Amino acid sequence: MIFKRNITLKILIFSFFIILIIPAIIFTGCKTAETPDQDVIAEESEEEGTSEEEAEEEESHTAAVEITGNINIFSGEDISDSVNDSRPIAIMVENTPDARPQSGLIYADIVFEVVDEYGITRYVVVYSSSEAEIVGPVRSSRIYYAEIARSLDPLYAFWGTYPECYDVIRGLDIEVLDGNSEEIAYADSGWRDYSRIEPGQDTAHTAFMSTVLLKEDALDFDYSLEGGQSPLRFKEDAADLERGDISDISINFSSETYRADFEYSSENNNYLKYVGGSPHTDYETGSQIEVNNIIVMITDIEGPIDQYGHMIVRTTGTIDDGKAFFFMDGNIIEGTWERSSAFDPFTYRDDNGDIILFNRGSTWVALIQDTEMLTY
Repeated sequence: MIFKRNITLKILIFSFFIILIIPAIIFTGCKTAETPDQDVIAEESEEEGTSEEEAEEEESHTAAVEITGNINIFSGEDISDSVNDSRPIAIMVENTPDARPQSGLIYADIVFEVVDEYGITRYVVVYSSSEAEIVGPVRSSRIYYAEIARSLDPLYAFWGTYPECYDVIRGLDIEVLDGNSEEIAYADSGWRDYSRIEPGQDTAHTAFMSTVLLKEDALDFDYSLEGGQSPLRFKEDAADLERGDISDISINFSSETYRADFEYSSENNNYLKYVGGSPHTDYETGSQIEVNNIIVMITDIEGPIDQYGHMIVRTTGTIDDGKAFFFMDGNIIEGTWERSSAFDPFTYRDDNGDIILFNRGSTWVALIQDTEMLTY
């Protein structure tokens, strides 16, 4: 009986001990899992701090994000009451000193500049997001200008050309409006303004067109006012800290008379244009041309090839054939251009093969045959 009582007492004592020790163990274990010691806390805090710094640094160097949605595909601007989304109109505009200052270039979304006969440059001026009631002086087409225009699937307007070029234009299946011939669709809305020239000057500098009136001409020929294809894709402007200081960009097409210069403004994040050493201004408003992006394409240019001084300019090729330089945000990106046929838009890439994203606004594109003709 005494033996049984001893056993019972021991069991009770052991059970009491177990009841006391288990909660203590559980509490200690929970405390260790939920409340690490100070060394662990400090170490984790340091790691969290480093992650935040890295995140901030990564955010400041994040690759540009492409703007999509309801935008004009030639300017990147949001479609609104003041920003159109019409099929592009590409108009030939001359650049002789007697033609300056030109009308309407300040409203263009894209301007392509290429050398013509005798070292003179000429423009393919592209309008989609804005109208230009006066454009000119308008001049004749050339084969490579027509090929450049075709890349946009536009309405292509010019003031005559030579027979071989008419043949090429027909083969390009491009919808044209010609202000000086009924050989191809005649745009009777064009006009001449003789007040723009001095006595004895060439009357070739007097031809003008209007995007508004050209659209009326287009409807007469059952041309669509919708469509087009763009070589450009867009991003937001770079932040202030990411803007560079590359300015005084100079493109020497042939001589000082036709040199194009661009001066970068970090405050406005755009480039003021100069021609022949003087500000390139608009005839009607007096405003200096400003652009948001500059593209310089290196290609093959040969000539003159005949007694008229005509040139040959390559407008297609692979990335192996097409070096390119892209200026925006005060910076330069080196890369390439390519285009498989005259019916395709140009494609612009950086040296890593990534598609270039441009700033919203206007773009100036220059085609030259040698990198030595570009300085910055």
